[in-house]
Amino acid sequence: MTELAYKYKTYRMLSLFRTIVYTADPANVEYMFKTNFANYSKGLYLHEILSDYMGDGIFAVDGDKWMHQRKASSSQFSTKVLRDFSSEIFKTNGLKLAGIIHQAANCSKSIDIQDLFLKSTLDSIVMILLGFDLDTLSGTNNEESIQFSNASDESNGATLYRVFDIFWKIKRFLNIGSEAMIKENIKVVDKFVYNLINRKIETLQNSEDDELPLKKSDFISRLIETRETDPKYLRDMVFNFIAAGKDTTTSALSWFIYMMCKHLDIQDKIAQEIREATGLNNTSSPDELAANLTKEALGKMQYLHAALNETLRLYPAVPMIARGCFSDDTWPDGHSVRKGELVIIQPYSMGRMKFIWGHDAEEFRPERWLDRNGNFKEESPFKFIAFNVIN
Repeated sequence: MTELAYKYKTYRMLSLFRTIVYTADPANVEYMFKTNFANYSKGLYLHEILSDYMGDGIFAVDGDKWMHQRKASSSQFSTKVLRDFSSEIFKTNGLKLAGIIHQAANCSKSIDIQDLFLKSTLDSIVMILLGFDLDTLSGTNNEESIQFSNASDESNGATLYRVFDIFWKIKRFLNIGSEAMIKENIKVVDKFVYNLINRKIETLQNSEDDELPLKKSDFISRLIETRETDPKYLRDMVFNFIAAGKDTTTSALSWFIYMMCKHLDIQDKIAQEIREATGLNNTSSPDELAANLTKEALGKMQYLHAALNETLRLYPAVPMIARGCFSDDTWPDGHSVRKGELVIIQPYSMGRMKFIWGHDAEEFRPERWLDRNGNFKEESPFKFIAFNVIN
């Protein structure tokens, strides 16, 4: 796809069942996600693919349902209580991860860093959402947590594979192959999440007012306090945020570590910046780093911010973004799009386009994100769409 994008910023591909339009042009991205936003969304095609696992969650729906969930989630994640709670969870699991890596390094033992990132991220997200510690990272968690983790991974992966499997509906009807596996795994994750949600609803409804502060730090508890008590609605919110955050964060961290191993000079610059921002040295412990990792210290890590963005530019966690076209339209580059066509935006290809990033577009160079004073500078969200401009 990237080779085609080098030649054509926008192109159409025909298949047996549908036509797909691909684009790597920031002007078209802005037009779809801003100027004519109402004409491009998930639509029935993508909702059918995602709904068995994600239900009517924010990443599977459009219109009023999407808007309601976006407002509900953004209002909660913007609160100081949930931000502070999230920060502590990430610090705690970051220390666990650092301890595992440190022990392996001392023993010259090889480790699967991506698997560790996956477990650490899942533990953190589930704790932030549901206030429950899966503890998959330690390897001593109970059977129920293991089953949930495995079923969640398999369901998410098999659901996304439906995009490429033209026979998935037949398999689902016959309950065979990957569709039978999805059905069984959804039973496992549903049982686990519904049990936690129902217990949480019962606990919060039966709690005295002076007990509530002890129970309302996690996302679902705070939603319940706003009278969002439909278990299905809460279940869909949980699954969507797990699906959106787990694999994307794991991918970003894994590629970042890979790039640091390839570019030792950049690794040294980041290490020095962290030492200066936190006031620590080479002999400081992970606990000391976590204690000094304040908002002010993070604000000083401009080069680290640049290196992370440069990683996501070349290796976006979501390499392609799909949307449906609701009515005939013409894009800024002159291409016509017809009602019912699937549109694919290509963040991976866009990160390598010289007309967007210059002659060195394929080089890993964090300095492109810094101004003359060494401060981080933002780029257009329609040019750098690693975080997706609309959800």
